[in-house]
Amino acid sequence: MNINSILTYFNIFLCLAIFVNPVDAQNNAKQITKEFKQVMIRDSLPGMAVVMVSKNRLIYKQCFGYADMSANRPYALQTTQEIGSVSKMILAVSLMKAIELGYFTLETDINTILPFKVINPFEPTHAITIRELATHTSGIIDKQSIYMNTYRFNFELRPYDTAFLKPMNAFGYSQSLRDSSISKFLFNYLVQGGNYFSPDNFVYNKGGRTFVYSNIATTLIAYLIEIKSGVSYKKFTSIHIFRPLHMNHSAWFLSELNLNKQAQLYFNSEVKIPLYDLLTYPDGGLKTNAIDLSKFLIDMMNGLSGKSAILKPDSFRVMFTPQFSNLDKPVGINLTKRNKGILWNLYTNGTIGHDGDDPGISSFIVFNPSTGLGGLFLCNKYIDDKGSLTDIITKAISKF
Repeated sequence: MNINSILTYFNIFLCLAIFVNPVDAQNNAKQITKEFKQVMIRDSLPGMAVVMVSKNRLIYKQCFGYADMSANRPYALQTTQEIGSVSKMILAVSLMKAIELGYFTLETDINTILPFKVINPFEPTHAITIRELATHTSGIIDKQSIYMNTYRFNFELRPYDTAFLKPMNAFGYSQSLRDSSISKFLFNYLVQGGNYFSPDNFVYNKGGRTFVYSNIATTLIAYLIEIKSGVSYKKFTSIHIFRPLHMNHSAWFLSELNLNKQAQLYFNSEVKIPLYDLLTYPDGGLKTNAIDLSKFLIDMMNGLSGKSAILKPDSFRVMFTPQFSNLDKPVGINLTKRNKGILWNLYTNGTIGHDGDDPGISSFIVFNPSTGLGGLFLCNKYIDDKGSLTDIITKAISKF
């Protein structure tokens, strides 16, 4: 089955579970659905979509709860919502595409591309590489008093509960930044003399590299792509990912979406959160739905066998190669549960994926190369511990 057949399949059969063996189909679907329903009730989740796929066909998809509880609007496979840091998997593919296009390599010194110089004040002679940005070892960190203000809540698009304003302010979402572009924000944050520059924006790497998860560092990758490609990151992803995969309902900004399909986001089962965009949108700002994200997942699963519509097999091999070893690992990472590829998480159970968290959302995407199966979920509420949900999917894709 080619990719166009798969896409047609998605559009025809919505919210059904399909397996090779009809008896197994019924039993597996019922058990998985039962487990997800239990978590939905236990954690008071408003709505969720779950999809599992093989390399060439759908094996399970189901929707639970509501996209908008007060309007009694069910959560559907076509419901769009933010996916948080799962967006970084789009960035991983964009980075590998940029390398295929000859823009740079993983070892390129970022200061040979940037129109300004990024220097870690604690190690001024160290050349930060693109690989370090992509493995969270660049020395750039997210200063929370600044980074939290890259979220831009839109209080006009929909009703929301003012009860959210208190925790919003407590968490630091004061929307005080006025930068109009990624480039201006990165200059102000990373360059001495910038409005938000501080040595606290960097970590001191004493005797080696330090692993510190950094949204700002990953956004810098997108800016490097913009510089070399001559187009915005938004347009680059549209040309090289969304269009080839027919991800027609995926966008970086609310203004590009049909708000009737956009999920209401929840702080808890009663408090509605305003919709928002991100200034540093490449690190976590993608809005998409379960069907579109499944198309991306299928392509990732087919990549190593040369059947991707967007990248060459060598790019997948690099992207999914462990970057650290126990003999040579940075400070701050524990390899007992996961290693890092190029932005992707390489879990020690043999799966590859990433999760996403942001105000009002949780998400997860994963696949098992040994079984050729993958899965994902999208939820319109932040879940502090996604372990129960990720375990259901990880277990399912190990045996179907």
